[in-house]
Parts: sequence; C-alpha cells; structure tokens
Amino acid sequence: MTHLKTYVQAARLRTLPLSVSGIIVGSFLAYSHGYSNWKIVLLAILTTIGFQILSNFANDYGDGVKGTDNSDRIGPQRALQSGAITRKKLKNTIIITTIITLMIALMLIFTAFGFDNPVFTIIFFVLGIASITAAIKYTVGNKAYGYSGFGDLFVLLFFGFLSVVGTYFLFAKHLDWTIFLPGASVGLLSVGVLHLNNMRDRESDIKANKNTMAVKLGIIKSKKYYYYLIGFSFLFALFYSNYHYHSPWQFLFVIAYVPIIKQLIRVLKNKNPKDLDSELKILALSTFLFAILFGLGQIL
Repeated sequence: MTHLKTYVQAARLRTLPLSVSGIIVGSFLAYSHGYSNWKIVLLAILTTIGFQILSNFANDYGDGVKGTDNSDRIGPQRALQSGAITRKKLKNTIIITTIITLMIALMLIFTAFGFDNPVFTIIFFVLGIASITAAIKYTVGNKAYGYSGFGDLFVLLFFGFLSVVGTYFLFAKHLDWTIFLPGASVGLLSVGVLHLNNMRDRESDIKANKNTMAVKLGIIKSKKYYYYLIGFSFLFALFYSNYHYHSPWQFLFVIAYVPIIKQLIRVLKNKNPKDLDSELKILALSTFLFAILFGLGQIL
C-alpha cells in the first residue's frame, strides 16, 4: 500500500457525500427564499469536508490508541490499527487538517459576513472551533463523548441543525424556525448511519467499553431506535413541505425513501452484524440523494 493511499483510506472518502448533505439542503433552501452566492456554497462544502476528514482521522487515532479497533472489529481495518501509519504521523496529520479546515472556515465566515456583522462573525467562529473540538473529541481523550453514548446527539446537532440551519443563516443572515425541520431530517438520517455503524461494531465495542447507544440499548431496542430515526426524519421533511407547499415537486424527496425503507426492513430482520456494513453505504448514499431531491423540490 502506498503512503498516499494509506492516508486516503484513513480519510474515509465514502463518508463525504453524507457530510455535505446538510450543506446541499441549506443552500437549496436559501436559494428558494431568494438568496444565492456560489462562493458560500463552495466554501461551506470545503469546510464541511475538512471537518469530516478531520473527524475520520481523529476517530482512527482515538479508537486505535484505546484499542477499540482490533481483530474483533467487523468493519474495514483502520490505518493506526494496521500499523500503516504511526501515532505521531497520524497526530501530525490531525493538526495539519485542523489548521487547513480552520483557514477555509474563516474564509467562509468573512465571505458571508465581511466586517459588517462582527457579532455573526464571532458566533460562527466559535461554532467553527466547536465543530473542530467535536470532531476530535468523539474518540480522542479520556472523556471522549463517543464512548459515553453522546455521539448520536452531537451528530444530530452538527450534521443536522448546524449544517442545514447554519448554511441557511450564512445566506439569509436571519433564522427561520421551519429550517430546523429539514435540519432534523438530515440530522436523524446521519444519526442512523452512525447507529448502523455502532450496531455492526456492538460486540467489539462492549469489549472495549465503548458505550454507544447500540451497546446501551441492546439489539432489539437498537432496531426500534433505528426505526424511529428513519420514521421521524421522513415526518419532519413531510411537515416542512406541507407547511411551505407551492408545488407537487416538493415531495420529490419521497423517492429517496424507497431504498431507505427497503434497507430498514433488512436491518429489522438482520441477525448477522457483518451484513450491516453494506447497509451503511446504502443509507449514506440515500441521505445524499434525499438532500438533492429535497433541495430540487424546493426550487422547481
């Protein structure tokens, strides 16, 4: 394996479509309300990609150091676990990624607000620091929140509300409470991806004292929890489309739920955690499809 290929694999590029789903939805919603700026869209996407790659590097480092990534783990082998990257090199990569991502985030903030809205600039700078901290602290450190079952909450907040509502605010410079509805939809679908990952790794996480929601709930309740995540994500999107109804195209997003519902049935019937690995990809890509279709439905 080449050195570059090792880092690319550690970056987990397959997670990137899911990470930008909230940016896509927020940008489409802003456009539907008369706001547009391609620079904000581009910089928001790059910032989010930076946060996601940072999170992936940090997750690899944190789980590797704690021994959570071991031979019992079902998913793909990680860089630190396999010895392809040393702790020092991966830690340096995390630092470099943090710096680059923060620089792009600052460019985004000043593109959106300039020097005319110092309060907004400060607020989003703090949110940027919080995003970086959350990306790192998921598995890194003695008080990593991913090991105490709070990963789901943070994904909802950052992948859902901050991603969708925050992106909309960058354009509009004001809050609209209804934007939280599609924000919740994207957030809950993203939590669903994390929960599937944790259901797959449940047995190895128990041994490593990683108390995810899947570990805390057990198999039966975990499946019910997943059912509610998917169900409420659909209801929130449906409620927003009804509340702001102007065209049947607004229900285009329903198409994305066809593979999601089929996948949901397979998850509820699942008896082999290893099979959940492929379901992760399906839900992640379906969430990206949802973002595109939901967004298009708002402007058609």
